[in-house]
Amino acid sequence: MGLQLYTIRDAMEKDVTGTLKSVAKMGYQDLETYGFDPSQVGYYGLRAKDFRTLLKDLGLTTTSGHYDLFKYLNAPEADLLAYVDQCIEGARQLDQKYITWPWLAPEDRGIDKFKLLASKLNLIGERVKKAGLGFAYHNHDFEFIDHGGENGYQIIMKETDPNLVKLQIDLYWVVRNSKKQPADYFREQPGRFVMWHIKDIDRKTRDYTELGNGTIDYTKILPDYRTAGLQYYFLEQGGNFRTGNAMDSIAESAAFFKRKLSKFL
Repeated sequence: MGLQLYTIRDAMEKDVTGTLKSVAKMGYQDLETYGFDPSQVGYYGLRAKDFRTLLKDLGLTTTSGHYDLFKYLNAPEADLLAYVDQCIEGARQLDQKYITWPWLAPEDRGIDKFKLLASKLNLIGERVKKAGLGFAYHNHDFEFIDHGGENGYQIIMKETDPNLVKLQIDLYWVVRNSKKQPADYFREQPGRFVMWHIKDIDRKTRDYTELGNGTIDYTKILPDYRTAGLQYYFLEQGGNFRTGNAMDSIAESAAFFKRKLSKFL
């Protein structure tokens, strides 16, 4: 059972070791990182090798990281690839399997920028694959905005090489904003959706909520994991924590997932 650490960013900022001990006790086993520091090849104020030691001592692994690749979308190729090489070094030290592109700045969400993005994703994917790692793109809602009959996600799926660029599908955003269901995407490009973000939609606000409190019926999505090509999944909740405490929310989601959903994977 995986967790995207961004969910508990406030707790991670205050106490890395104590927070991760609590995460492990809840039953989480795998983590997805965010906030890579290329200046010291580090995470959460720790050098990568020290962070890996901490995870190992707690019986945890990390198989993917969200890296700030989007900051280099419009940068010279040499600058982009220099940052990619730093990401590769960090991922190797943590024994991560995937480097993930997590975001696009608001000013970079037009069709022309998505086409530029596709070319950059292929470039990065080739570099990362040569290093023996996997590379993936993570979606939000803006990829599904229609631009004259075309949207960004269609461009990414069509203009990137599936052998170089895998997809980390955020199921919350697909269910909430796409005209298609997750299964439609899985059937369109089977085997490409190697990672999933699993979170729920609040019944009233349509914001994030704890698993089991929302409207997404994961019993109808999770069984398609073979078609999708699922390798790793991460529970996540970006905000709207029921008690105001993210640690309470991840405990609640973990308990619901283990009780109701894990049997489908």
